[in-house]
Amino acid sequence: MKVGGPVKVVLFDFGGVLAEEGFRNGLLTLAREQQLDENSMPVEGMRAVYDSGFVLGRATASDFWALLRKRTGLAGNDEVLTERILDGFVVRPWMMELVVNLKHRGYMTGILSDQTHWLDILDQRYHFYQHFDHIFNSYYLGKGKQDITLFADVAALLHIPPTEILFVDDDNANVTRARSCHYQVIIYIDEAQFIAELEKVLS
Repeated sequence: MKVGGPVKVVLFDFGGVLAEEGFRNGLLTLAREQQLDENSMPVEGMRAVYDSGFVLGRATASDFWALLRKRTGLAGNDEVLTERILDGFVVRPWMMELVVNLKHRGYMTGILSDQTHWLDILDQRYHFYQHFDHIFNSYYLGKGKQDITLFADVAALLHIPPTEILFVDDDNANVTRARSCHYQVIIYIDEAQFIAELEKVLS
């Protein structure tokens, strides 16, 4: 949605936009394998990653897994469970090509994601950080996208008015919060829809 002036920065969510949604899909797979509730597992996983403090850099992966085990009956050691989640985050090559193209067109690019140090591990596998000017990760910021003040903080760090930032996310609540902070926004649904909307916003 175009609400401001020309875009100077394009910020992308990671899971569900730049890559397949590994966290949700990994938890669904684990629930299916262990005959646990597939409907509640992703919800409980998202709650636990926040309630434990892991996604905000205030706790460890072990703290997160311990809390999720307690709430859901999930079994398995930390390393095996973590690997199942990481394997689900498959970077979309066409998105990386698009990011490179945006940089060639003069746009600044960045990742704005509620992630942990797992994002760094994924970069070691896929080497995607090199395509971005900025990495905004809740784990290091100590604040996630559920906190609306994050969007003002990021604009301040970029030294750019929010109206000149385009934010792409597959979560409607995150997009709504960004829009209320005067970002230009696109909610990611699929490749064709996203590319069409992107060109409208950047034209």
